[in-house]
Amino acid sequence: MTPVFALLVLSGAALYFMNPAERLRLVQTITGAIRRALYAATHVPEGDAFDEFLRGRTRWAIATPVLLTVTVLVAIGYPRAMDDWGNVATRTTNGEWWRVIAATFVHAGLLHTLITVVAVMGIGGILERAVGRVAFAVVYLSAGLVAGLVSLWTASPMTVTFGSSGAVFGMYGLLMAVMVYAVLAPPPFPFPWMLAKRVAATAVPFLLYNLATEHLSTTSEMAGFGTGFAAGLIAARGVTREKPRVYRAAAVMAMATVAAVCVVMPLEGLIDVRPEIEKVVAVEERTAGTYDAAAAKFRIGRLPAKALVQVIDTTIIPDLQSVQARLKELRGVPREHAPLVAAAQEYVQLREQSWRARAEGLRKSKMDLLRKAEASERAALDAFEKMRTISSKPM
Repeated sequence: MTPVFALLVLSGAALYFMNPAERLRLVQTITGAIRRALYAATHVPEGDAFDEFLRGRTRWAIATPVLLTVTVLVAIGYPRAMDDWGNVATRTTNGEWWRVIAATFVHAGLLHTLITVVAVMGIGGILERAVGRVAFAVVYLSAGLVAGLVSLWTASPMTVTFGSSGAVFGMYGLLMAVMVYAVLAPPPFPFPWMLAKRVAATAVPFLLYNLATEHLSTTSEMAGFGTGFAAGLIAARGVTREKPRVYRAAAVMAMATVAAVCVVMPLEGLIDVRPEIEKVVAVEERTAGTYDAAAAKFRIGRLPAKALVQVIDTTIIPDLQSVQARLKELRGVPREHAPLVAAAQEYVQLREQSWRARAEGLRKSKMDLLRKAEASERAALDAFEKMRTISSKPM
């Protein structure tokens, strides 16, 4: 992890200090290299049986270079993409659903981008020529979509997920589906060992990098693979006999959309409760300060007990009740935040009780009631510390 982190830092620093002209030259250099590499990656020697097979399906790969170009341009031209386009539950589920797809093109620096580009070039262009441009693009994006949605369920609601891992695993799933048809469906599929070596050479570094990082959870990546395989069984049907029909790709997209809607409905409107917890902390500090100032005057005889009670009844308790009402009205609380909200509600309830007990003791001038109020206050402050301990943990 340390070398990876160092490379990411150096990549980010290099981009930061480049001027616009230098960045443009870098983009032109990289896109030129990608274009040359894509040609080599998507073509096999002319006259080869596999080359003839690909020519009969799709002569030129277009979707693959477009997807890779977008990925590289985002990495080089938009350093804030991770913050502005990353997939994070508290923003994605509040009307910014476009982030699920946008995050597929966001990477953690040039190394992450390079690993992805190499992985897609290793097999993407040939797969696209085999199953068709539309089918390949639909499967790639559908896998990225499903992986992003799964990450909303499996990652912390505060965690920003990004990267093409789910989409690339979907590409591998599509390859697996094509291989199923190559083995089971006539006529024989002219699968060359050269292709197997190319897949292995690009897949291994991609898999190792993803194991060493946490840009997307393994569950999400497996969801992407499963989506690619299932979609491939539909979209690539009959690939050994003819070019797959476009309407099958449309069916894949329709099913992916329906699945996405079913997945996101329970997640809609997730919120970050930490701002509300900060308000609870602020109320404790504010009300304690208000009472301490009034009590200081009371102790030197400048404020009667009745006035001190009035501070509790008209200022402190209403403030706590307002916080309690806001906590009860919270909707879309992530399951990870439920213990924090429960702890905050417990604190507010105990704190209100302690203030009421103190007001009663002051009103009746009875020491036993004031001692009970102090015990109640200790319980409330213990709940307060419990709440702060929970809120300090990573979520």
